[in-house]
Amino acid sequence: MVVKVLQRIAQSGSIVIMSIHQPSYRIMNLLDRLIFLSRGNTVYNGSPSSLPRFFAEFGHPIPENENKTEFALDLIRELEENSHGGTKALVEFNKQWQARRKPRTIITRKPNFSLKEAIIASISRGKLVSGATNESSLPDFANPFWIEIIVIAKRSITNSKRMPELFAIRLGAVLITGFILATMFWQLDDSPKGIQERLGFFAFAMSTTFYTCAEAIPVFLQEKYIFMRETAYNAYRRSSYVLAQSLISIPSLIILSITFAGTTFFSVGLAGGSAGFFFFFLTILASFWAGSSFVTFLSGIVPHVMLGFTIVVAILAYFLLFSGFFISKNRIPLYWLWFHYISLVKYPYEGVLRNEFDDPNKCFVRGVQLFDGSPLGTASEAMKLKLLESMSDVLGVNISGSTCVTTGKDLLVQQGISDISKWDCLWIIVGWGFFFRVLFYFTLLLGSKNKRR
Repeated sequence: MVVKVLQRIAQSGSIVIMSIHQPSYRIMNLLDRLIFLSRGNTVYNGSPSSLPRFFAEFGHPIPENENKTEFALDLIRELEENSHGGTKALVEFNKQWQARRKPRTIITRKPNFSLKEAIIASISRGKLVSGATNESSLPDFANPFWIEIIVIAKRSITNSKRMPELFAIRLGAVLITGFILATMFWQLDDSPKGIQERLGFFAFAMSTTFYTCAEAIPVFLQEKYIFMRETAYNAYRRSSYVLAQSLISIPSLIILSITFAGTTFFSVGLAGGSAGFFFFFLTILASFWAGSSFVTFLSGIVPHVMLGFTIVVAILAYFLLFSGFFISKNRIPLYWLWFHYISLVKYPYEGVLRNEFDDPNKCFVRGVQLFDGSPLGTASEAMKLKLLESMSDVLGVNISGSTCVTTGKDLLVQQGISDISKWDCLWIIVGWGFFFRVLFYFTLLLGSKNKRR
């Protein structure tokens, strides 16, 4: 019971003041002192055991087996509504009754302490801090930095446990998306059509990791006012809050990344073996990290959830547009090229492309496959070989039906990917995540300047 806890606090030496309406008989036995108010005036101030004597002397004795507090409240309400003078008579009687009782309390009072003795007694009971002569000598925060991180993290984990369906829905969305992609792009070959399908798979897969992070928008908005109230009284540092929220998000991101990578990598038939899978997993994890950091940063700016969802969907669509899938970097107008470099989708997209096509010994277009996707693609095999012979005579280069004409390096150049390595792409994605977490910290720092007075 809450009142029991308050009673133990009071017994330890603290003063506990509690406002309660119509207390039960059990609660009455736990209280040391009662104060009844009527329109701002005190109509009773004393122990619960003195209530019967007080009202008996006032001329309204409490009947036996009657709840004392209910009787008192009913009488006060009746006087307020029906009596011409209201509770004025009861207020005056209380003053006289208190005056008659004062001499007795003075006799039983303990001898007065000197100032020095009172300070020593308060320090021993934990009411004063020894050596604290002014406010500036007290610490700004009650707990160390790492204690704040642990407490905030535990609270966030507890909140997540109370609503496991939120993570389950997100995991289910990632699993279903991975299953659909795996069945749609099942075991792609190395033909020109297979190459185009791989490019589409990578673009959709990388953008999906960012769109599934939109669910992080309501997380901070729902506890924003709690955060502002707690930081206003220096309950914890803003940096502790940001770091704790960042740390507890990592395990869930790892689970989502393993689920998505494991569902799609081998089913689609991507290259690289175990090393390629590991890099693909790291790229997915870094994308989830950057996406959640970006959405968390936006949640510190936007005031409403629906507005946040609208902004996130729009910006992620722009990121996908300028990622280099729909139009390569070499074809993007110069006045929009800056958006290509700040696109969050660009770096994971280029990273997985390099992971897939960076093998110089792997060929993707040979001889007669050169005509696939063109009007000559329906011509017979013999006709294609004759065309290759004619091209060889004109170019002075022998091109047979099995000659490799397009390697993975060539595909990367065609996509405008030639400036950074796949590991650089990975570190840039991770850096974007840290950058948006720092921006989130500054939004909290500037957006909640209310301080304790």
